Amino acid sequence: MVVKVQAEDFDVGEELAALTEGNWAIGGMSSFVGLVRDLGGANALKAMTLEHYPGMTEKMLRAIEAEANERWPLEASLIVHRYGRLEPGDRIVLVATASAHRQAAFDSCAFLIDWLKTKAPFWKLEETDNLGERWVEAKQSDDQAADRWNRHDREAAE
Repeated sequence: MVVKVQAEDFDVGEELAALTEGNWAIGGMSSFVGLVRDLGGANALKAMTLEHYPGMTEKMLRAIEAEANERWPLEASLIVHRYGRLEPGDRIVLVATASAHRQAAFDSCAFLIDWLKTKAPFWKLEETDNLGERWVEAKQSDDQAADRWNRHDREAAE
């Protein structure tokens, strides 16, 4: 289990190679890289600043990662999340999970991203030309995506 919260960019290839190095029990790895996007139009994004509380953020990310490791038979897992001022196209987050079997890697990676979007203590401030600065509100679609993992828990308990 590896959690990194950092301002500097990361090399996806190096991170994934380090995650699996020497572990021959790994049969599949799944990864997700999140990027700063600009959908253009009237509210074109100039930059996004991610803020967090050091210590609290790492603790929550480790708890989310531990939950994934409890739910699936993972050989390795990784969360790299950036903070600070980022521009369109910059990498924000890397999540990777590795298991003996591909389905566990797929599902656990999706779980981590869904839960990071709703539970990780990051605050996003967008800078646009037309609207100036504004804090990004939570999205109902993110809550719905994360809720499928809670629904799975409820169905398993019944």
